[in-house]
Amino acid sequence: MGEESLDAIMSARPIHEMGEGLLGAAATLLHQQGDVEAALLAADVVTVELVLWNSGDYEPDDYRAFFTVEPLLVPKFNDEIRGRIGTAMCDVLPRATGVIIGSVVARPVIPRPASNWRDQVRGAGGPKPTNHARKVGLEANHPVEDDLHFTNEWEYRVYQVLKEKQAALPDDETIGIMPLCKMRVLGTTREPDFLITYKGRVGVIEVDGPHHEGPKRASNDHSRTRLLINAGVEWVDRLDVRDTTEKAEVQKFVNNFLSRLGRR
Repeated sequence: MGEESLDAIMSARPIHEMGEGLLGAAATLLHQQGDVEAALLAADVVTVELVLWNSGDYEPDDYRAFFTVEPLLVPKFNDEIRGRIGTAMCDVLPRATGVIIGSVVARPVIPRPASNWRDQVRGAGGPKPTNHARKVGLEANHPVEDDLHFTNEWEYRVYQVLKEKQAALPDDETIGIMPLCKMRVLGTTREPDFLITYKGRVGVIEVDGPHHEGPKRASNDHSRTRLLINAGVEWVDRLDVRDTTEKAEVQKFVNNFLSRLGRR
């Protein structure tokens, strides 16, 4: 059987529990309408909460959508962007619900402080800039090596294999490894898991978790890939985290990636 329609789902669940499904449908509609900027920003929302804001006897119930986003992305959710996403959310709402999304608010993810957060804040005038960028919601003990930060153990395992490959190549034919390197592409800012340079070319490796499953997420991934390719990235490849449990699988992936990237 196919997936349930939004109407069917909402008839069985209260509106305040429908934030994720409603945002996903709105992002898909925006993408289909050609509003890639708003669609990609909607995909960057970490959580969405719908809160009843105004209720009247003769008017639709007015809900406010609270988006939680990474702190450095908050300025991108300006009045215009929030309005476009909010309008799309209203457009995909079943009319029979008697509900509207009257406003959208973007607020930052709250960082999880380390036990020594005071020392981190006070030391050397504050935290030092690193490739950590907007990944502030990470656990305090996220992997760090060579003064580079990694979102999780999966990315760290890939880095270890890349680093071994880097050491094994001739000095005049080595690779550059840039984890979580923010880059501006048309209409948005992206942060690939790994930006790799090799033989005068640039490639991207994305380490995908279970949240990348499903047609909607796959469509967003394809849109991101097109943006990178159009911006001059030669090759983009994705590694499923289920293939990172064995080092040999990661080595095979890395070898194939560099072989493809190095072709002329």
